Amino acid sequence: MNQTVWITGGSEGIGRALALRLCDDGAKVAISGRREGRLAEVAAMAATRRGEIYPFPLDVTDRDAVAKTAAAIEAQIGPINIAVLNAGTHHKMSADEFSSDIFEKLIEVNVMGVVYGIEAMLPRFRSRRRGHIAVVSSVAGYRGLPYASAYGATKAALINMCESLKPELDKANIAMTVINPGFVRTPLTDKNDFLMPFRMEPEDAADRIAKGLARRSFEISFPRRFIWGLKLARCLPYAVYFLLTRRLVR
Repeated sequence: MNQTVWITGGSEGIGRALALRLCDDGAKVAISGRREGRLAEVAAMAATRRGEIYPFPLDVTDRDAVAKTAAAIEAQIGPINIAVLNAGTHHKMSADEFSSDIFEKLIEVNVMGVVYGIEAMLPRFRSRRRGHIAVVSSVAGYRGLPYASAYGATKAALINMCESLKPELDKANIAMTVINPGFVRTPLTDKNDFLMPFRMEPEDAADRIAKGLARRSFEISFPRRFIWGLKLARCLPYAVYFLLTRRLVR
């Protein structure tokens, strides 16, 4: 690829797997996350690969730190070609546990952490008249699901934001991609206590994402059989949809 890629949430899960996958393609990959030790471990794995991985510790909820990290990456490695805003978290919440604290935490990380990344990159991409922003959302953003009122709301917000920005960014020659994975084996999904159909390994997810980024696709979603079922569910009338989702309530 011979490109510079910035991945937030790059120390584990999908971010880690994608960093290694793009490094295999020859990219220079900057990875960010809060755990410096984990970042260093991933960066060390580049020694036997075609590209390079550079650790840049970061808390994406710190607006100033996000802007400074973007500047530091470009100063040390070179202009960023692709920004993959992947950092996010999950918290299962039932109606009995409904809490504004949980909403605030998820919005701060999942939404504002991405917003700060876009805010840091857009002026750079506009000045160069090129660039690529990729936002990792989730199929949970397609429709409301039981126990995901906070998490799903943040992911729906990301999808809507990307759809809104794309027409303007197209005119500026800036690609916009929204990534909507199904279940992928990560430290977050390992905590789930329910059936996760078609759960994928992070390396397989990273391969799908890398290929979609190369095509500059607007949406990258997988696995296909799971995705089409959920997209069909978006077309169902409420009476039918709630008949199905009530079965998920224990």
